[in-house]
Amino acid sequence: MTRFTEAKRDRAAPVPADAIPTGGHENVTESGRYDDTWVRRFHVATPGAARLICFPHAGGSASFFHPVSASLSPRIEVLAVQYPGRQDRRQEPLVSDIGELADLVVSALGPLDAWPTVYFGHSFGAVLAYEVALRQRVAGAGPDALIASGRRAPSRYRDEDIHLRDDAGVVTEIKELSGTDAALLGDEEILRMILPAIRADYTAIETYRSVPGARLHCPISAFVGTSDPRTSRNEAEAWGDHTTGRFSLRTFPGGHFYLAAQQHAVNTEISRTVRELSTAGDSVTGPN
Repeated sequence: MTRFTEAKRDRAAPVPADAIPTGGHENVTESGRYDDTWVRRFHVATPGAARLICFPHAGGSASFFHPVSASLSPRIEVLAVQYPGRQDRRQEPLVSDIGELADLVVSALGPLDAWPTVYFGHSFGAVLAYEVALRQRVAGAGPDALIASGRRAPSRYRDEDIHLRDDAGVVTEIKELSGTDAALLGDEEILRMILPAIRADYTAIETYRSVPGARLHCPISAFVGTSDPRTSRNEAEAWGDHTTGRFSLRTFPGGHFYLAAQQHAVNTEISRTVRELSTAGDSVTGPN
């Protein structure tokens, strides 16, 4: 029987500097639902709890969402996707194509059960979560809601070439977005370990093109920082064009990584979204 696993959090590095390779991960509880190489759980949840599945940003790891899990558990089961090429998976081949990565995640997640499930993706992770949900929709199963954080809608493009820059250029971008502790970026050994994953993720997101007219049927909420240099309010609002369901926009003070400074407000909004799914008359509810 496969088991849920817990990625060990690097205690020397503040969130969101989570791309630092760590050691192994610890088993938390038995379950046959997911591939535990890909899906991590940090805290035990109440049996039958609604579920939040989190997709990290470019260069990010599952451990970025440890504080979210700590805040929402046990009333919400928080899971996080661990991409290849980082932390305990750093020896595995990187994936630099959104479609290929989405296919792999769909396989790892398997069919979703009847309990309410929300996908939360930040930046790169928002687009990946959307593509995963599209594939599951075709199969007749998918999340009950998507929260797209810190990313413009899939149909909104900018001409970006970060993945083509030299290492110094990539580091400059990361510093501008404040996604990794500045002290870590001055450590050459750390840089050598995290830059390949960051570059692969930027390659995937900057070469990505959405399928015109593709839509989800579940509600989508867009979260965005008021001073995010990579996503304007207008670009975030365009997420509404990617679903036949409800759409809402929520802004938070801060830049691209607003959610690090606004953890309480973000977690409150996530909890509200999940709670609405669990109580709404037209939502999917778990078995009695």
